Amino acid sequence: MLLAACGTISTPLAGAGAQEAIGALTLVAPAGPGGGWDQTARALQAAMQQEGLVGAVTVENIPGAGGTIGLAQFVERERGQGDALLVGGLVMLGAIITNGAPVTLDQVTPIARLTGEYEVVVVPASSELQTMQDLVATLKNDPGSVAWGGGSAGGTDHILAGLIAQQADVDPSKVNYVPFSGGGEALAAVMGGHVAAGISGLSEWIGQIQAGTLRALAISSPERLEGLDAPTLREAGLDLDLVNWRSVMAPPDLDDPERAALVDLIDKTAKSAAWQETLKSKGWDDAYLPADEFASFLQEENARVTGLLQTIGLAK
Repeated sequence: MLLAACGTISTPLAGAGAQEAIGALTLVAPAGPGGGWDQTARALQAAMQQEGLVGAVTVENIPGAGGTIGLAQFVERERGQGDALLVGGLVMLGAIITNGAPVTLDQVTPIARLTGEYEVVVVPASSELQTMQDLVATLKNDPGSVAWGGGSAGGTDHILAGLIAQQADVDPSKVNYVPFSGGGEALAAVMGGHVAAGISGLSEWIGQIQAGTLRALAISSPERLEGLDAPTLREAGLDLDLVNWRSVMAPPDLDDPERAALVDLIDKTAKSAAWQETLKSKGWDDAYLPADEFASFLQEENARVTGLLQTIGLAK
């Protein structure tokens, strides 16, 4: 069942190419409100409308199973339709592999990779865990006592928890990971003390970190990030970094003009002033790759993530 999370927003089309613009577009976020895919869909919606690139944009949420439920519904419902895009990324790729999903990214039309975002490890401000070293020490002493809250099983958050355990010489299969379908649910679990620590994309929890209700223990970037008072995982003694990428994909079986129109729309959006301001305000890295390059990247990334998930015991 599709849950309409936002009504249609309409503005007059602007610019010389208005006649060729897509009249209406559905952006499917295959997760609940508040998470990275939902934020990406809404940011795209706002940028497209602000730049006058689309007549109307609707965002729909289809949560569950790391995006694979939304993916399956998208492929079935939108096949051959040139007026819909699915937001996805590394989390979905991991969930497909982990769950052995019957519908894969081979069944969609790659349009563009858009953003990259680093992961932050947090605890409630009231937690006795003051540093990443404290968390690692507790994990080593009793892996099961550390409940990690994050996104869907097999996704970026889960992968990072497994990699942290691996770097700490803890069996990744003993990680006590509690998956949530949306960033809002994971945040509530961390804030409520239902899990010991949380992992998510920085933009999802930066507000609570800045407000002092969450304590950032580490960031998964190679170097410290401006505006975040937290060490890198490498500074904490863990030899790893990880970036989560997000993208948009079209349905299968599009004709050439339909595909070209969507590629052009996203290219214009990604290069627009409104989108560049969004990247800056949310702290997202500009990881834009156009359609053909993104398609090649997906093949390479699938092989890389499969190997990574096998290494930490999340895939056969």
